[in-house]
This record gives sequence, structure tokens and C-alpha cells, in this order.
Amino acid sequence: MKLNLVPMAILLGLSLVVCPLLYIYVGPMLDASQLAVLKTLCIICACSALYCFVVGELTGNNSQMDKLWSLLPIAYTWVIAAGGGFSIRLVVMAILATLWGARLTYNFARKGAYKLKFWEGEEDYRWAVVRSRKEFQPHWKWMAFNLFFISIYQNALVLMITLPALVLMNSTVPFGWMDGIAAALMLAFIIYETVADEQQWSFQQTKWGMIRSGKKLEELPEPYRKGFNTVGLWNVSRHPNYFAEQGLWVCFYLFTIAGGIGIINWSMAGALLLIVLFLGSSALGEEISSSKYPLYQDYCKKVSRFFPGKRYIS
Repeated sequence: MKLNLVPMAILLGLSLVVCPLLYIYVGPMLDASQLAVLKTLCIICACSALYCFVVGELTGNNSQMDKLWSLLPIAYTWVIAAGGGFSIRLVVMAILATLWGARLTYNFARKGAYKLKFWEGEEDYRWAVVRSRKEFQPHWKWMAFNLFFISIYQNALVLMITLPALVLMNSTVPFGWMDGIAAALMLAFIIYETVADEQQWSFQQTKWGMIRSGKKLEELPEPYRKGFNTVGLWNVSRHPNYFAEQGLWVCFYLFTIAGGIGIINWSMAGALLLIVLFLGSSALGEEISSSKYPLYQDYCKKVSRFFPGKRYIS
């Protein structure tokens, strides 16, 4: 399994053209109060992008954006809620984003990502793999990737997934049953993702505990001998956490339908681009896993990447 970065780059590049066109031709157009809030959000986003690039280059730790990924949507949604006078719909959306962010921050923190010296902490193992590729040699190529994709694009994407709240800032449609369905579905996905991450954490902790005690991988009992998790939700989906992550931000967009904005509006771009990002991210992770674990290719053939499906039988 070999990840081809070219199609991903083309898709992400096209998004820079498609998103403004959606705003112009689909709408809704933002009024002065919404544009003022958007300006504040963009300032936060730009400062975050600058921080991620500079600190990432100075420290060699490119997980600076990973640390902020779960925190920025909380800030963005509460800024929007304040701009909208803390309407019921915006407060519910902000609370859900906060629950999501708190869960994800905790999950990343227990892996050692956050330190008192905020520029330190464990880096996502995938960045080291990507950084070592010949496509990113010499270093200036990696620096460009860090600037445009890790720092600018990902910061812009995190802002975009919260923009359904912005288009709802001045909605006069009362909070109703459709909002309740969107909120319930989003909460369900948060719970689903929590269960998936707990199962993965438990599996990896047990596996590495046995390895640190002196056992080799092939000496471990099942299911740890495979090296990768096939327990619980991971038995029916190769990336149940990614499935939930995509689903909950689609549900976040559903609030715009409940708020009378229309079935299709430009704020859907964030959720769609997140799906594209996870296609690439999951492919990278599977390329790495396939290189380490002989049975992983068989797992990929039998189990769906995202949607829960048939069980894995080795």
C-alpha cells in the first residue's frame, strides 16, 4: 500500500477555488455583523497558523496544529455564540463543540502531547514518516509543506468546520425538532468516538505493556499478536474514530437546515473537506501499519475503512 500525495494535493487545491464559488453562487451572503465576527475568527486563525509554522520549524515538532485542533473550534463557536446574542441554537452548538473538544484534548493529552513548555510534547508519529520521504528533501520542501498544508490549510479547515454556526448567527427560526435531531446525532457520534478511542487506548496500553516486559510481538496472546487493534468497534471498522469525526461535523452542518438556511449552503464546505482530509490521513496510517504488521493488508481487505460492516475474522 503506497499513499499517492498528488491526488490529495489536487483535491485540496481545487477546494480553494470551489469554496469561494459556493459562497458567491449558493449563499447565504453574510451581513455586517457576521462579517465582523468572521474578521475576529480569521485573526485567531491567522495567529494560530503563524504560531504553528514558526514553532514547528524552530522545534522540529510538527504537532503544534494537532494540539490546537481540538481547542480552536471551542473558541470559534463561543465567539460566534456571543456575536449571535447566545441564542439557544448557537449555545447548543457551542456546548456540543466543547464536549467534542474536551474529549479529543483529553485523548491527545494522555499520549503526552501537552507539556508545560507548550512547544514540547509528543509529536504524531506520522509526521516523522512523512518528513523522511524523498518528496520532502531537501528541507525547504518540507518547510513549504509545513507552511501551506499543516499551518495554513489545516487552520483554515478547522475554522471552516465551525462556519455553519456563523451562517446561523442571525437566524430567526426558533429552535425545533430538527435541531434536536442534529444535536442527538452529534452527541451520539461523540460517544461513538469516545468508545472507539477508549478501545484503542486499552489495546495499545496492554500490548506495549507486554512488549516492555520483554515479550516479542509474536509471543503475545491474541488479539495483541497481530500488532493492530481488531477489538470492539475496530472489529467492524478500520477507523471508527474517523467515521465518527466525519459524521459529527456533518451533523453540525445539519443545524443550518434546521435554522432555515437551506439544504445546500456554502458552510457545507468544511465538513466535505474534512472527509477528503480523512481519506488521506487514513491512507497514510494504513500505509504505515501495512509496513509494520503482516496481517494488516488482510484486515483491510475484509473490513470497511469507515462505515461499520462485517466482522474481521483472521
